[in-house]
Amino acid sequence: MPSKKLLKKGEFSGNSTKTINYNFDRRTFLKFSTATAALAGLSTMPSVVKKSSAANAKSPYPKSEIIRTVCTHCAVACGVYAEVQNGVWLRQEIAQDHPISRGGHCCKGASAIDMVKSEKRLKHPLKKVNGKWQKISWKQVLDEVSEKLMKLRKENGPDSVMWIGSAKVSNEMAYLQRKLAAFWGTNNIDHQARICHSTTVAGVANTWGYGAMTNSINDIRNSKCVFMIGSNAAEAHPISMQHILYAKEVNNAPVIVVDPRFTKTAAKATDFVQIRSGTDTAYVMGLINVILENGWEDKDFIRRRVSGFDQLKKEAKNYPPEVVSEVTGVPAEDIKRVAKILAQNRPGTIIWCMGGTQHSIGSSNTRAYCILQLVLGNMGVAGGGANIFRGHDNVQGATDMCVLSHSLPAYYGLSDGAWKHWSRVWDVDYEWIKSRFHNDEYMGKPGFTLSRWYEGALQDDEITQYTPLKAVVFWGCSSNSQSQYHKLKKALDKLDMVVIIDPFPTMTAVASDKDNVYLLPTTSQFETSGSVTSSQRGIQWRYKVVDPVYDSKDDYTILAELVDRFGFADKFYKNIKTVPEDATRELNKGSLTIGYNGQTPERIKKHTDNWHTFDVVTLEAKGGPCDGEYYGLPWPCWTEEHPGTPILYDMSKPVKKGGLPFRARFGTEYTYPDGKKENQLAAAGTTMPGSEADGGYPEFSGVVEGTNWKTDLSQKTLKYALDKGMAPFGNARARCYVWNFPDPVPIHREPLHSPSPEMIKKYPTYDDKPDHYRVFTKYKSEQKLDWHKEFPLILTTGRMVEYMGGGAETRSNKYLAELQPTMYAEVNVETANNYGLRDGDMIWIESPNGGKVKVQTKISARVGKDTIFLPFHFGGFFMGDSWAGKYPEGSEPYALGEAANVVTNYGYDIVTQMQETKTGLCKMSKA
Repeated sequence: MPSKKLLKKGEFSGNSTKTINYNFDRRTFLKFSTATAALAGLSTMPSVVKKSSAANAKSPYPKSEIIRTVCTHCAVACGVYAEVQNGVWLRQEIAQDHPISRGGHCCKGASAIDMVKSEKRLKHPLKKVNGKWQKISWKQVLDEVSEKLMKLRKENGPDSVMWIGSAKVSNEMAYLQRKLAAFWGTNNIDHQARICHSTTVAGVANTWGYGAMTNSINDIRNSKCVFMIGSNAAEAHPISMQHILYAKEVNNAPVIVVDPRFTKTAAKATDFVQIRSGTDTAYVMGLINVILENGWEDKDFIRRRVSGFDQLKKEAKNYPPEVVSEVTGVPAEDIKRVAKILAQNRPGTIIWCMGGTQHSIGSSNTRAYCILQLVLGNMGVAGGGANIFRGHDNVQGATDMCVLSHSLPAYYGLSDGAWKHWSRVWDVDYEWIKSRFHNDEYMGKPGFTLSRWYEGALQDDEITQYTPLKAVVFWGCSSNSQSQYHKLKKALDKLDMVVIIDPFPTMTAVASDKDNVYLLPTTSQFETSGSVTSSQRGIQWRYKVVDPVYDSKDDYTILAELVDRFGFADKFYKNIKTVPEDATRELNKGSLTIGYNGQTPERIKKHTDNWHTFDVVTLEAKGGPCDGEYYGLPWPCWTEEHPGTPILYDMSKPVKKGGLPFRARFGTEYTYPDGKKENQLAAAGTTMPGSEADGGYPEFSGVVEGTNWKTDLSQKTLKYALDKGMAPFGNARARCYVWNFPDPVPIHREPLHSPSPEMIKKYPTYDDKPDHYRVFTKYKSEQKLDWHKEFPLILTTGRMVEYMGGGAETRSNKYLAELQPTMYAEVNVETANNYGLRDGDMIWIESPNGGKVKVQTKISARVGKDTIFLPFHFGGFFMGDSWAGKYPEGSEPYALGEAANVVTNYGYDIVTQMQETKTGLCKMSKA
């Protein structure tokens, strides 16, 4: 295992590393577990001054050591100081000198220590025998799991197994998960990003080249306007709010919050727009209409750097304020007023989260957001951009590593060329990799998604795979985050085997009634190490705090044990001898498309070790070992000398200093359906400092014969481009018109379960789509005019500050569970009175698709009278029944409740199969 960074108490900038092996029994662990974890986030430390020997002598923990690490919850990626004595994590302290969190923690971050200390952890491997959990040895569980998986592979083919990876592991582990699926011979692998930001990646990447956040959380401090749509940062990303409120208070920036619900973020806004759920595209196109009608667009920016603008103008005429008001419920005058605010306060940033992505037209929503920024000229500038806050701590990194069913790492896709590239990186024979698959078709065919893998087991809808799914491996992913959970439960009961690799028993562990479940206790991410990528593409090293507790093993060890039993360890680990560092170097070697090649483990560690040297606004190091580099080396970081790219598409800087144009990934010219041709490259004169090219140019072909800039492993092509002051991926225009999408310009389409028959008639959904990630997906056949008659209320879901994702780890935290012990439904005051409900009454919420939940009423003015809100973190109850007794003894979470996703409706994005959980229908009755 790698060494971990240890600092003397009070010393924050040392570079020495040291490996210490700690061993302690459970009695010792429990003795120290009484440390003040609940208040850990409130303690402080000096930034640079060493404690004197006298001060150390008075310390309650003499000879303890401080270890730098990174919070394991949301992708703000806050810094944590962990104080360790004799191998026990005693307390955590706020990293006041961390450039992003700056001494802040939310309640989850403040209680992160309990990830290690929680008595609810899985303590040893378990299997279900005759309905009871039986303790078994690691050897037995690894032997049985591997033997059964290999037997299923031999009898039913490699696609009979679904691998569900995780955003809760390091970049290196995520990369190895995707590599494992490739060596197994399947594309049936996916992770949490499918159901949180897959529509973001698709929409953003197809607009200007890369599917990621363009600026940084800190850069919001430069904004003159903050436009938030479908984002509740005050609860979902609390530490980001310090930067948002700085813009509001110091820059006098308007903060506009667009949401169906009056959130805690809306309470901090200057303007709150209560939109009908599912109408984001109509609303944004309405703003664009007003901007264009008044001539407020950035004409020069559009002329130089945007294509498809004429097609956009034509479509935007269909969204005048009066029409948009009818669709969205927002008064026409408010639409005009907000458009004027956006135009008068530039540069402005746009922030969105799952409120905008989890829709059947989620990819259109994200495209519309992007186009709004193009029209305003807010791209490639400080204070502007698309600041897309992601959920889990490494969901950006796991997405970059493509723990996804439609691509190999770094977004190379599944073409023959992509497979040959990664075969060269792995130093294995392409023909051997090819032989691992059922046939050539399945090597290039996207697999099942996280959102609908269960159809592969149930086969209720037509699947396009030669075999049904027989086994699923959940590696750090909670299944109760998936919509239509009652169907998923049926699939779990039908499978031959369910494998759960997690520190805590997730709801998945108790959902199956069969003896087909194995629990493998992995460690928390504080008991291992590796790099993690935040929302803003910045990479930090999460140092290991303590050795694995109980009888758990870290993810790398479990993977190595399985790979060895699968029989291809020699090939899999051919160039990986030290984990995780060698895995970092291998993914560096292959991930040229997104510039993951300059962030060596040594450079990442150096940034984490010296995070106090980076400026809070620019995130540039001012002196010190990282002088001139940007914190976390945000990708693209093209070489080991490159400083990282703090703002994507910023043409004011040389490419070697972090500047970039839009990416030329869509050709040099396009002919529209009307026969008009348009240049897709940037206009003449649109040039970066030091560039040898005047204006646009295509991506670079290979200096080495038979390669291009993405596949030249020598990196000669990439460096050749940089030496010419040019981006290796070319210099193009961003696209308003995406010809490879069903709707090339975003248009409003009603949700599949809409409360308005009139709107369905005016704005119908798509035709049904066969073979959509191996399943038949319904659109028009699901959208009915009369759903609302029996199910009159709009159902939406969202996050709470206390919990994370499916909640297995955070609801097993006694401090967090005390803050929010009860699952509930927010019901409008007027609606509650009409239904005869009082605060605290138990009610049934039922879905058109068959699921129902029994929850407590929380009467609130936050939601409109037609809307019900459910938090999605709970689990442990199912349709009114408690599953508490089904957990392994002593491991049931402190807080149990119905899973909201039992009642979230059918509905999936037309491009990515993102689940539609933000705008379904339901009915309510008193229990």
